[in-house]
Amino acid sequence: LLAWWKPPADGRPVIVFFHGNGGHIGYRGSKVRGFLDRGYGVLLVAWRGYGGNEGKPTEAGLYADGHGALRFLDQQGIGKKKIVLYGESLGSGVAVELASRGAGQILVLEAPFTSLAAAAADRFPLFPVRWLIRDRFDSQSKIGKVTLPLLIIHGEADMVLPVSLGRALLEKANEPKKGVFIQKAGHNNLFDFGAGGIVLAFLDKEYP
Repeated sequence: LLAWWKPPADGRPVIVFFHGNGGHIGYRGSKVRGFLDRGYGVLLVAWRGYGGNEGKPTEAGLYADGHGALRFLDQQGIGKKKIVLYGESLGSGVAVELASRGAGQILVLEAPFTSLAAAAADRFPLFPVRWLIRDRFDSQSKIGKVTLPLLIIHGEADMVLPVSLGRALLEKANEPKKGVFIQKAGHNNLFDFGAGGIVLAFLDKEYP
């Protein structure tokens, strides 16, 4: 799989960035710039079927890609305590899956959902999509197994994945947790409203 990799400086942690459904990793370069400038390592993962990668994206396939990213970091000598799992939108489902299985040291979710079925049902309320959708990404049933420090950032004006889904996921999560819900932000412009600084401040508490 194609990925962008920048090792950390001076033993700093690595942010494993799992991107959302729209576009490819090239669209996320500006998001991770602030992390790189602070010395964090970044592994920006491109999914199968995205960005020129072969294959077809499925739930099981994306989980396998996530585990592949962790294996790569292990080969680079990056241990669990130096890994921040960052899930953006669709990527939040993979980040939660990995965290529920004991991966990582911190979990950051940007515009997450409780499950893909719930997200689809919200957008298409007249159709039985909960029963028709094949890939479920059921983060709500897994978040209770996560014991990592958790940050959820969501835009109050999100028209793709309603903020109610992020709030519901936060409610199900264990402490320590923090939710930041930005009033005027939508789905794709959270960093225009200071999301990058919010994430850095959260990480600085764990990695001073």
